[in-house]
Amino acid sequence: MWEFRSLQAFADQPLEDLAERYDLLVIDHPHIPLAAERGLVAPLDGAGHDDELAFLQAQSVGRSHESYRWGGHQYGLATDAAAQVAVFRPDLISAPPQDWPTVLELARHGRVLWPAKPIDAFSSLVTVAANAGTPPMQEDGVFLHASDALAALELLHELAAHVPARNLRQNPIEVADDLASGDQWAYSPLLFGYTNYSRAGFREHRLRYVDIPRGARGVAGALLGGAGIAVSTRASDPEAAIDHAFWLASADVQRGSYFDGGGQPGSAVAWDDDRTNELTLDFFRGTRATLEGAYLRPRHAAYVSFQDAASPLVTSALTGEMSDVDVVDSMNGLAARLLRRPDAHR
Repeated sequence: MWEFRSLQAFADQPLEDLAERYDLLVIDHPHIPLAAERGLVAPLDGAGHDDELAFLQAQSVGRSHESYRWGGHQYGLATDAAAQVAVFRPDLISAPPQDWPTVLELARHGRVLWPAKPIDAFSSLVTVAANAGTPPMQEDGVFLHASDALAALELLHELAAHVPARNLRQNPIEVADDLASGDQWAYSPLLFGYTNYSRAGFREHRLRYVDIPRGARGVAGALLGGAGIAVSTRASDPEAAIDHAFWLASADVQRGSYFDGGGQPGSAVAWDDDRTNELTLDFFRGTRATLEGAYLRPRHAAYVSFQDAASPLVTSALTGEMSDVDVVDSMNGLAARLLRRPDAHR
């Protein structure tokens, strides 16, 4: 029996608890290094499915499949592919903004929303910096050099100044709900996409998801998200659990019953499928370029701890509770403490 978790629980619930209670786990890829080091999830290679693993690698949307690999082993399968993308109301504007100057112009007219609660503000900072050609956390123990971080924060400050104050407490689902109702809000430049909002009948109005605003690197650099299926090392029937994980990740299931059940597939076969795109206002084709160029977060066992501590700092900068300089110094201090050791597994 599958059990639902809230979006917050998906991010916060300890994997030790989940691995003890469940055979199969749907998890976020940054948790993989720590889960593997603690022996919580089973390697999926060498379990009789290596040919299928090769197919799934070839069918990966961007680096989604790779994101569940650690220390030479595959610990999850990308059943859901996602990154920060953009979204608009096609009944309110004929086309979305293509770059940041036009995004900000639309925001000045009171038509833009942006989810900026701590984890989403942090994700947007990473996306903006990576899209500008300065991807974070590329140097040992460094989040970003000050000039690069301050430039990215400057853009986020300007965006935050022209969206409702409540956005600093909202996640992508809450913003999508606001966009899908009424006639005021028409666009959001950075948020994780959910195909449900593009399907007929899910909300009052349908949303159309598209690539992020173009920057120095085009539409590359959006923070890679998604979800993957993993098998607990405490599974009551490990072989059956692994078999089910591969079945769930297979192309026919992904573009068929998985999509039909409301899922957002991780298989490129489903992303290329005419039917899945027709039913979602071209959700998959409309965001594919962004996914293919998405930014993969560091493969480090302490990364989640870093992200948890750093995310509130970004929101503190946006609210003026901390200066940008102090926020950047604090984030670099966290990186020096938590992400200092070279990652030999990358």
